[in-house]
Amino acid sequence: MANDMFLIFNNGLRMPTLGIGTWQAPDDEIEFALDLALEIGYRHIDTAPVYRNEKAIGRVLKKWLASGKIKREELFITTKLPPPANNPAYVEPTIKNSLADLQLDYVDLYLIHVPFGVFMENDDFKRDANGLLEIDPSTDHIAIWKKMEHLVALGLTKSIGLSNFNQEQIRRILNNCTIRPANLQIEHHIYLQQPNLIKFCETEGVTITAYAPLGSRGVASLNKMVGVERDLPDLLDVPLVKEIAKNYGKTPAQVLIRWILDCGLATIPKSTNRERLRQNFNVFDFALTAEEIKKLKSLDANIRICDFKFFPGVERHPEFPFDREIEFALDQPLKIGYRHIDTAPDCRNKIAIGHLLKKELASQKKIAIATKLPPTDRYY
Repeated sequence: MANDMFLIFNNGLRMPTLGIGTWQAPDDEIEFALDLALEIGYRHIDTAPVYRNEKAIGRVLKKWLASGKIKREELFITTKLPPPANNPAYVEPTIKNSLADLQLDYVDLYLIHVPFGVFMENDDFKRDANGLLEIDPSTDHIAIWKKMEHLVALGLTKSIGLSNFNQEQIRRILNNCTIRPANLQIEHHIYLQQPNLIKFCETEGVTITAYAPLGSRGVASLNKMVGVERDLPDLLDVPLVKEIAKNYGKTPAQVLIRWILDCGLATIPKSTNRERLRQNFNVFDFALTAEEIKKLKSLDANIRICDFKFFPGVERHPEFPFDREIEFALDQPLKIGYRHIDTAPDCRNKIAIGHLLKKELASQKKIAIATKLPPTDRYY
């Protein structure tokens, strides 16, 4: 079964709406999975230097291209500028390293992986004595984007875009670019739908790719490694999803993937399991009704699974994108007269609120703040 659904970029390039994600897939697993995925019909492959599997992916791509079973123009390859390379000087050499590992002359889409920068040490993110990531606060999105635009001129990538950026950060790029972002990659599923961000991108001609469409069980293990205690939802066990799946004779995963496609977005579910790879691709023989799409949209609970808390200390970066959402959300209420803000450690937004309060208090405003003693000592 072929994937005949595409998103059209603002530069005319077509991207298959269903791809294969490769995060947390080691070399032996990804070589097997990618070989099978290409046999099944996948043509959109998403990777990144921080996934540490570009070389393995390159070996598979070289084999398939050399065999003549597939042409380069039939593939859509995405990779990303990693956090330690969020510096104008590192943009060009970093994509060249990726191209060497992937054994390609160009990629179809090159994304800035995250809006914050960190330092490297011994081939890993550098940490201080307390285990916190050492952030690079000098991150300059506009300067980095100018270098991203240059990559297009050099023919190293056909398109450029963003990943994990919030609306304010995207707007800043749009206001200062020559080449507009073609795509934004974000976490998106039934429990985190981000409708305002998606509507903004649609208005600006920026397509959306959803990662973690089925949730991301790997995040739980990363959280545990750094002592983050957090229950994550099981999207495959949601009653409404299971009910719809039963009606179509499909799996819950197939319903979740099809819902994203029916909403006009692309998605990149990750699997290295033979059967699930086939199931995830077998979503083009049915479509959800408008009522089913509406019901699934009603499940939105603003639950972010991949919140980067497994990178302790990264939320201190001035461009950390997620907690800052509350800063933008509070800005207008404060302008129209609200003077009472309620929060708590469990809300995980104290740094963002602090940024806003510092600015507002400097203008001599009187604001009442309430917070709470948390139920455990994990915040100290």
